[in-house]
Amino acid sequence: MTLRAALHEATHRLLSATPPIDRRAPSPPADPVLGHLRAFRADQLGFLLRACTDHGDLVHLWFGNRLRRLDAYLCADPEGARHVLQEHHRNYHKRTRGFDTLRLVLGNGLLTSEGDFWLRQRRIAQPAFHRERIAGFAYQMVRAVEDRIERRWVPASRRGERLDVAAEMMRITLRIVGETMLSIDPSEDADRVGSALESLLVGFRRRMQSAVPLPIGWPTEENRKLQGAIATIDEVVLRVIEERRRSPEPRPDLLGMLMSATDEETGERMSDQQLRDEVVTLFLAGHETTALALSWAFLLLSLHPEAGRKLRDELRQVLQGRAPTAEDVPRLEYTRMVLQETLRLYPPAWNFGRTAREPDTLAGYPIPAGSLVLLCPYVMHRNPRLWDNPEGFDPERFSPQNSVNIPRFAYFPFGAGPRQCIGNGFAMMEATLLLATIWSRFDLALVPGHVPAPQPTVTLRPRGGLPMLVRAAPGT
Repeated sequence: MTLRAALHEATHRLLSATPPIDRRAPSPPADPVLGHLRAFRADQLGFLLRACTDHGDLVHLWFGNRLRRLDAYLCADPEGARHVLQEHHRNYHKRTRGFDTLRLVLGNGLLTSEGDFWLRQRRIAQPAFHRERIAGFAYQMVRAVEDRIERRWVPASRRGERLDVAAEMMRITLRIVGETMLSIDPSEDADRVGSALESLLVGFRRRMQSAVPLPIGWPTEENRKLQGAIATIDEVVLRVIEERRRSPEPRPDLLGMLMSATDEETGERMSDQQLRDEVVTLFLAGHETTALALSWAFLLLSLHPEAGRKLRDELRQVLQGRAPTAEDVPRLEYTRMVLQETLRLYPPAWNFGRTAREPDTLAGYPIPAGSLVLLCPYVMHRNPRLWDNPEGFDPERFSPQNSVNIPRFAYFPFGAGPRQCIGNGFAMMEATLLLATIWSRFDLALVPGHVPAPQPTVTLRPRGGLPMLVRAAPGT
């Protein structure tokens, strides 16, 4: 542990041991009526970063309107994150506006469920994500990206065309999650499903930013669009579940594993509704987040050619011109470092919240019951008190010798504690294989004049897509 990290942890423990009684966490200047609502809406990422930089690792925010006021605490302290996500996670639940909005689509899946029900679902689902089972999907992942390369990327590179790489990653990961989870190729429905996903994200963002979101059953145009998008996703998922119930032949995909899995304590299996909720959760989360991580990685490699050359050197040395396999993933060390640094700068799950059940103390300040605690990887990962040159792209931070100096819970792109994302191993293997396949064959250059800014919706997307010029890699 570095001296900086040791001093930070020692200070936190000292403050936690002697919490101030009459002090409140520092707060940026606020509107007397709406609090920080307008500033937050105007520039979410910038506002949260400035709040942390200017006021410390625990910042009091409040968002008001005529009907109610919400008090929130932005935590950019690793020990505070450990406290909320691991040591006292039972005191912090997911009854927040963000998670309530996600439940409209995801139902009671692993991401949104709570308590004993979540624990039971996690026990049933966990074996499906064992490392050896996940490794069995590597061939399908590489086949999906190679097929898209031959049909779209090779012709585009020969003609000197630009590609929206973000859209390409979405299409590839959509096929992968369809094949590995449901044994279907959703390519034919890609435009329809992609449009539904876009409608869901727009609807989510508007509902979370609305002062008083209307019940989804009300016949507004926005609600109709949201309901139509949900119906499109359900049509695909429920049709497959119904077909599986009628067919006695098992399938070696994630749905088959979930259908056959049983709770070790009770012997129960998932109902169709539970299967639907878990599949939709994994379908949407697994598709969107991996695609975004890869999109940001290609942007960063375009802007940092030395890192791009170092990555290509590793791929040539390890792969020797062949396609990557699951066995190669542990050997692709710099590839992993590029992805980890990308997830530091642009974590797709950029912000999430927990609500305090009972009063508590964080970073030496009192947290009243009912308060929202914001855990924002985007802010934590750029905290200048934790990271040297926090805005710089430096994959070497995650080398084996350097990563030991990163404070625990200073880096959590997949969450942390008992609720850490169950699919993180799947996502990292998929991202490694896709990045290795594409970068070993192509050189991607950002279109001049277009440097996309991050757009904070439910996930962190590149605003306006990611138009890039695709050329054959040197020496290929």
